[in-house]
This record gives sequence, C-alpha cells and structure tokens, in this order.
Amino acid sequence: MHIRRTKIIATLGPATDSPESLRNLIAAGADILRINMSHGTHEEQAARARLVREVARELRREVAILADLRGPKVRIEKFEDGSVELQPGDVFTLDASEQPSRGNRSRVGVTYKGLAGDVKAGDLLLLDDGLLTMRVTATIATDIVCEVVTGGVLGDRKGINVQGGGLSLPGIAKHDIEDIPRAAAMGADYLAVSFPRNADDMIDARKRLREAGSDARLVAKIERTEAIENLEEIIAASDVVLIARGDLGVEIGDAELPGLQKLITSKSLEQNRVVITATQMMQSMVESPIPTRAEVLDVANSVFDGTDAVMLSAETAVGRHPDTVVEAMNRICIGAERHAQTRPDCEHLNVQFQRIDQAIAMAAMFMATNVSVQAIVALTESGSTAQWLSRIRSDVPIFALSQLRDSRRRMALYRGVYPIAHEFPSADVEETLAGGVHLLFKQGFIKAGDRVILTMGENTGCEGGTNSLRLVQIGEDGYVEQNPSLDICPIDLG
Repeated sequence: MHIRRTKIIATLGPATDSPESLRNLIAAGADILRINMSHGTHEEQAARARLVREVARELRREVAILADLRGPKVRIEKFEDGSVELQPGDVFTLDASEQPSRGNRSRVGVTYKGLAGDVKAGDLLLLDDGLLTMRVTATIATDIVCEVVTGGVLGDRKGINVQGGGLSLPGIAKHDIEDIPRAAAMGADYLAVSFPRNADDMIDARKRLREAGSDARLVAKIERTEAIENLEEIIAASDVVLIARGDLGVEIGDAELPGLQKLITSKSLEQNRVVITATQMMQSMVESPIPTRAEVLDVANSVFDGTDAVMLSAETAVGRHPDTVVEAMNRICIGAERHAQTRPDCEHLNVQFQRIDQAIAMAAMFMATNVSVQAIVALTESGSTAQWLSRIRSDVPIFALSQLRDSRRRMALYRGVYPIAHEFPSADVEETLAGGVHLLFKQGFIKAGDRVILTMGENTGCEGGTNSLRLVQIGEDGYVEQNPSLDICPIDLG
C-alpha cells in the first residue's frame, strides 16, 4: 500500500462551513486547513478553527491549521453598483485620497494612500490578478490617471499590482498587527506572512507572534519582486516557504514564473525548509468535477520538484466539489510519487552538522535508501527529528511518535511524515519504543517480518535529544524481535 508523502492544504470557506463538509474534506485527505484572514469576519474565522479541532478529534486525525495574514495588498475600494465594465482606451482614475467617494465608471478609490507617490507615467498596473491592465498616463496629487489597455469587468476590492514591483508598502500592515494575536488565540499551528520584502519582515512577524503567546511556525509567502531579490535571507528567517504564484506571476510576468518556481523550491530545500506550492493548481475544479490535463501535470511536476505540500484555494473554499478536489489531488500526488526520484541527496551528507538529531536523521535516511526497510519510527518530542528525516526523499514512510499534541499537528505538514499520538508512560526508552512499535503493528502500518529503523534519545521527554538509531525486525507478536536475523540486503541503486 502506498501512503501519500506529499501533503495537501485545503482552504476553508463557505463551501466547507458545515461539519459534514469539513468531515468529508479531511476524510478525503486534507492534512492542513488554511484560514484566509482576508475573507470573513473574525468571528467566522474563529468558528472555523474550532470546527477543525472538533472534526479532527472526531476522525482521530492530526490536522494542522494555517492562518494566512492579509498582508499589505493594494486593492481598489467599492463601486456604487458593485462593478463597472471598462473598454480598451478608456480613461480611468485611481483615487488615493483619504476619503474617496464610491467608485463609478470613471474612477474608484484605492486602499494604499501612497500609491500616487510610488508610480509614474508609463507604469503598467495589473488589476484582478492581471485580468485587466492599465497604463499610468499621469499622477495629479492623489489621482493616478490611467488608460485602459486590457478591458473587462472590474469588481469591488480587486487587487492591484505594478508590473516589476516597486511599491513601498510595509511588510507587516496595520491589520496584520491586529490579526496576529487573533491567529494565536485560534491556536494556529502555522502563520503565513503575505508579501514580505526581506528577512526583517519575517523577524518582526515572529516577534509579534511570540509576544502573542504562540509557538506557531512561520510561513513566508513569496509573491513580490522584492522578495525574489532577498530570497535567501527570507528563506533563512522562515520555517516554511510558500510559492504564491498568483501575485508573483502578475508582478514578474508569466514567462518568468516556471523558472522562479523551481528556483524557490531548490533554494528552500537547500536550507532544509518546508516548501508549499500554491495558486490555481486545480482551478477548473471550482466548477468542474474533474481536473484538466494541464492541472494534473502542474501538480505532478511540483511533486517531482520536491515540494512538501500542494495547496488548494478557491477550489475548496467556494468550489462546488471541495472533497472531490482533494480526492483528485491525492490521486495525482500518489501517481507522481511512484515515478519521482527518491535516491538520497548526497549533498546533505557532506555538510558539517550542527545538531546531533540532524546527523542521526541523515544517517537514518541514508540507511533507509540503501537497505531494504519498510518504515522509520521516530520517537520525538518537538518534531525536529521528523523534520530532518523529511528533508531527504525516500519511499519509506516516517512514523513520528509524540505525546505532544502541538508537535503532532505541526508534523502534519512534513513530507512523508505521519504523526501518531503515543504517550511516554515512563522514562524507560525501551518500554516506550516497544509500546509505539506495537501500536503501529495493531493499526496495520507495519507487519511481522518487517525491518524498521528506530530513532530515539536516551531520555524520553527531552526536546532535541535524539542521539541514536537502531535497525530492528518485527516479530509475529508485533513487538521487536530480540535476536533477529538482519542480513543487510542493499537495494539496487542503478
């Protein structure tokens, strides 16, 4: 049986607000559930987080919550009639004054009051993810006068990007400062920072998150031209990197996006960071019950590139078939993983390890990819060993046993890692391991005769204490055999 290694993130919204819908979504294979702070009231967002915990507990699944900050995104204000239709050649004004009137056929307000100072004649503005384009012809005080290049229907609160970037927006907006404590209060396991410019933005967000009493991990959403210029420092200041292909593609141009996606993925993996690929991965399934072939290949290629997780947005938040979308993505990921290259990355083995648990994890994965074993079982507190184990691609599933609920939820994002609740009844490592192995046997994850790699620390309950590994064989009773026959049979490395 193939257990999917690539993790699936599904965005919550009106389509998933009922307990039944959410239950179906998780049962279909969603590992992490995203709450977009840009949509819904604070009460609705908190209610969604509570429902996730209730349903996950009911299904006995370790499901992480990712809270996604709104970020300093530039948007237009609202129109008198909700939208206007613009034609190529039309003159249209963006009003950056403090109190603009409701929009009409010739003008509309913008949320960013410094926009007139950041753009100049000749700049190309992209609205609604590039569906409409306007060229700036003049700036007069707080008015940005534009000529419509590509027309269409422009609705309330649509986003604005400047081709090539260059907006002097702060990394953490005022509403983000207010939303960080709310994310902490709802118990988010991950916090996504939208539109960071540099490492300082991530450091600032982490400081505010810790002050709010949360130990959530930080996700950097790469979606600005400025972020590409400071990519490696942003990666270093983050725990997770999310390739936000929507705004990024609008700013840099679609022709540059494929190469940048691969660059961001490889640079993140080089720094041992978790990678998420996002935006319009299965967009047609907002309406359709089946994906296009292009979408199938997009998801599969992300898996081939080494992404840890793939993310669904509107497909599950407002789509007609949220659980069907997750089922389709699950199927595609499994299919891609059958053909993915899983040979160990030897570059990892040439670094100077700073931590013992990292060295143990790398040794375990090297053994797993060169010796026929059926599973890796990691006894872990913080989940750091499991994260290190997930950095090398392998067909071998990693079962992470932890008594800490928060650690198990965070590990739901790690590629190839399956968190399992397991109490440590005593300080006796052998007793704890025996119980954990037998638990996996009873649940059908391992069977008699399987060879398993165990990683553990000498003392249970000690964070970062993993310092040993062991190759064992499972007996007929589901416990570790005391005197097994462990002839080492290397796999064919080609």
